[in-house]
Amino acid sequence: MNNLIRATAADREQLFIALYKSAFPSVARYISKMGGSFDEAKDVFQDALVIYYEKAAVGTFSIKTNEKAYLLGISKHLWLRKFKDNVLHSPIDGIDLAAVADEEDYSENKLMHYLATAGKKCMDLLRSFYYDRVPLGDAATLFGFSGVRSATVQKYKCLEKVRETIKQKSLTYEDFLI
Repeated sequence: MNNLIRATAADREQLFIALYKSAFPSVARYISKMGGSFDEAKDVFQDALVIYYEKAAVGTFSIKTNEKAYLLGISKHLWLRKFKDNVLHSPIDGIDLAAVADEEDYSENKLMHYLATAGKKCMDLLRSFYYDRVPLGDAATLFGFSGVRSATVQKYKCLEKVRETIKQKSLTYEDFLI
């Protein structure tokens, strides 16, 4: 990094091109997942490059991983800060609350469908533990298990049934969001 300051303009340009090629695709993917555009990704990455260069010029930092990871971290931080600022200042006039509620109902119904594939006893056990916050000791008594360990094992088996169903259908987290 100290070499960055002493390098010629052509060497610095080559370094920045290499950093752009290696790190920018990861930053663009991250910002896209977070709802940002390609232009926003470019802006954030360029800001990250400026921060990287300024810190290298001052010589006040050391990178513990590599430049690509460091730039990705800076970019994530900048995006989250920008996203938070945008959310705090965005008007709510144009939001269709009925559509938001419909989307939530749809994803909830889809999730409930896959939970139901594990069976009624599993649904009741999972509901009592996760929704009603019944301690496993009480759940063991309630559901007729021999002890807490049996209830824990049964809860695990129920979750595995749901996971297996989701895996068989090749579902991802995003399938539950729409």
